[in-house]
Amino acid sequence: MKVLIAEDDPVFRRLMETKLIKWGYETIVTNNGVSALETLEKEDAPLLAILDWIMPEMDGAEVCQRIRKSSQLRPAYLILLTAKGRSIDIIEGLQAGADDYITKPFDEEELQARIKVGVRVMGLQRLLSDRVKELETSLKRIKQLQGLLPICSYCKKIRNDQNYWQKVETYISEHAEVKFTHGVCPECYQKIVEPELEKLMKGDLPVTFGEER
Repeated sequence: MKVLIAEDDPVFRRLMETKLIKWGYETIVTNNGVSALETLEKEDAPLLAILDWIMPEMDGAEVCQRIRKSSQLRPAYLILLTAKGRSIDIIEGLQAGADDYITKPFDEEELQARIKVGVRVMGLQRLLSDRVKELETSLKRIKQLQGLLPICSYCKKIRNDQNYWQKVETYISEHAEVKFTHGVCPECYQKIVEPELEKLMKGDLPVTFGEER
């Protein structure tokens, strides 16, 4: 998984980059907010970013705000890195659009744990997105069977969009993931099958049982 590190302090930047590579992440590094925003605006943008609050040109909180205001960008998990530890500062960062925060100097295990939380959250979001797409596809298929269907009053065939008449099972099979198995309902068995069997046993009926009526 790709992770963006936006930090203007070369020591902290290099330290985080080394740790993330060690933990198996692919890193993209920048030293200012404008460059961080440009990276997150790309089509193949990282799904997780660690943003220093105080950076040249644009701070981390403003990067969060701009990302959240854009409906065109893929959602990303944003972690603010800050030396500000007061509750009011943390609230301000979260209200700006950050998903999480970590204070400087950071604890290595805490940083790893918070990144793992972000990876897990993004994984769940991706899974939810896939499920939504599957549901939309299913709804499109269902909509194909909605509306009025012209059906023959005698043979019960359905007229399709090309003005051809098809058997009910043929039409439904083409518009939905449905397979049919044929049988005989009790009512038809009494009205049709039993009389035919009786005639067949008496020899009054040619052997045509099972033909389409």
